Amino acid sequence: MEEEWLEVNECGGYASSTILNCHSRKYHGLFIANLDNPGGRFVLLSKCEDFVSVDGKELPLSIHRYPGVYYPHEGHALHRFVLDLFPRFIYHIGDSVIEKNVMFVRGEDTLLLRYYVNEVSSPVALTVRPLLAFRDIHTLTGENDFLRPEICPADNGFFVTPYDAMPTLFIQANEMCRWYPVSQWYRNFEYPKERDRGFSYHEDLFMPGAFECVLPPGEEMIFRVSMEEDERKVAALWRKEVERRIKLRDEIEDTCGRRESFDVKLRLSSRDFVIRNRKNKLSIIAGYHWFYEWGRDALISLPGLTFHAGRVSEGIEILNNIGDLRRGGLIPNNISEKGGENAYNSADASLWYFWCVQELLGCTGNREVIMKKFWPILIDIAHHFYSGAIEHIHVLENGLVTVGSSSTQLTWMDAMVNGMPVTPRHGCPVEINALWFNALCFIRNLARQSGEEIPFDVEGVIEKIEDSFDDNFWIPGKRYLADRWIPEGDCRDDSMRPNQLLAVSLPFAVVADRKKAADIVRNVSEKLLTPYGLRTLSPDDSRFKGRYAGSPEERDAAYHEGTVWPWLLGHYGEALLKTAEDRESARKTLYSIMEAIERHLGTAGVGYISEIFNGDPPFEPCGCIAQAWSIAEVIRLRTLLKRLI
Repeated sequence: MEEEWLEVNECGGYASSTILNCHSRKYHGLFIANLDNPGGRFVLLSKCEDFVSVDGKELPLSIHRYPGVYYPHEGHALHRFVLDLFPRFIYHIGDSVIEKNVMFVRGEDTLLLRYYVNEVSSPVALTVRPLLAFRDIHTLTGENDFLRPEICPADNGFFVTPYDAMPTLFIQANEMCRWYPVSQWYRNFEYPKERDRGFSYHEDLFMPGAFECVLPPGEEMIFRVSMEEDERKVAALWRKEVERRIKLRDEIEDTCGRRESFDVKLRLSSRDFVIRNRKNKLSIIAGYHWFYEWGRDALISLPGLTFHAGRVSEGIEILNNIGDLRRGGLIPNNISEKGGENAYNSADASLWYFWCVQELLGCTGNREVIMKKFWPILIDIAHHFYSGAIEHIHVLENGLVTVGSSSTQLTWMDAMVNGMPVTPRHGCPVEINALWFNALCFIRNLARQSGEEIPFDVEGVIEKIEDSFDDNFWIPGKRYLADRWIPEGDCRDDSMRPNQLLAVSLPFAVVADRKKAADIVRNVSEKLLTPYGLRTLSPDDSRFKGRYAGSPEERDAAYHEGTVWPWLLGHYGEALLKTAEDRESARKTLYSIMEAIERHLGTAGVGYISEIFNGDPPFEPCGCIAQAWSIAEVIRLRTLLKRLI
């Protein structure tokens, strides 16, 4: 079973594995914390080797993968996996039913691991052996002499500090159970997903000892995993968190409608990407397992995760926090996971900021908030772009924006191999200029309505773009837009890519001609549309790569050369509905895509939408199992569709 589960704490930490609890990635773990010192996410508790004995029969509740073999290789008792309020693993052992649950206390680095004896004819003996990693999520650990094996007693459990620079880990139970300290290394765990991705894939884990207890019918054992001793009652903590989740689910069901299970699932999953980071700032994590905070991803995700999900005040707070990170008119592309310098290597993140504010205005109609909180940020960004003060970003005489060089990647199609761009986008990328035009039109309108001044000739730049955009991007014989125009040599890159959709979908669309806009959408539909999103390159192109697989270099070479991205569905849907002569037919097309996405929720990261899909049928999911902008843009599109009913 390849499906993976995910449980998060809304602080950047998480727990995850396959539904058999057999790790297949280095990113899997039972207690992964987002630490401040050392900075980053660390796998502290990798997993537990747990098994039960019923009527003298011993059966495992988890599996390990070793070179060439699974252990145990037979007798696994998992009957059913259920993702409801939290991940639930239901085991059948003869006539007995035993359940294992995993749940974080939201907003805390506190994990609860519960074993419940539901239907049994006699008491059940439970053994739980924690297996520790204490390493960065991107690395692997091996048996070493630096680990301190000393185990210290705590109330109903123990604590251990295996390395000087790492936190202490506490594991405590709700009831008395026997703890046997036994220091032992488990060697050569194998993670096949990492092997397939071209990375190291063997790891050793440290076992400090074992918990043993006997559970009568109807009883439970709950283990609390945390980085500090906790005097709260474990069972009460469990029930309080369950009650909180039930209340939240009921509120979302009341908002979406109890029959709209897909919308409820999306809303619940969407909450997992909004985190309170190590600086206690509300932010957005781009994806699980390996992405952290990214400016571009956060801004594209923000409207769907917050404004369209009934979390307006949180969206405003995040938008403010992102605006505070700008430097010289730029929003950072990558926000350092390790606490180092942020990366300001994106030309479009700053322009997506305008779109976010537009979405906020569209959802609330509150122009006063816009002018008070965001007008200074918008003007600061726009003026820096216009003035030419930003390296690698310049406004040409014709009003268009040119970005980068042959060795840089400043757009979202940013994969590099051997230090060179896989998908060259220097010059005037079509979506950058669509976003630039939209931004200028937006601040012009705000200025007119509020009486504010703009410190440059915004009207003149808009007029220049209106005169020059069509001449430089429109390809008459093919009836679609070039992916970029290169001023040096006055030539076009006529690659058929989805970026051109933004010239139609944005609130102020730079393509004003309805016939041309319809032709753009028709061509994109015919060449790029799949059941799960849009291909990044037409299959007719000789550079097209239909599978995202192999080594890091091979995967990077395919990342934007045919790979399917679900986040593009939001702008595709907007563009389709804007240009469709038959609006009802367009809605049916989009709803059929929604049905495919809903089926996907149970096939990779259970309850989530993957980052990408292969460009060739059957379009297998790839990349991260849970991506913020994938879910966000599907939520936004569904909101748009419902407004049209």
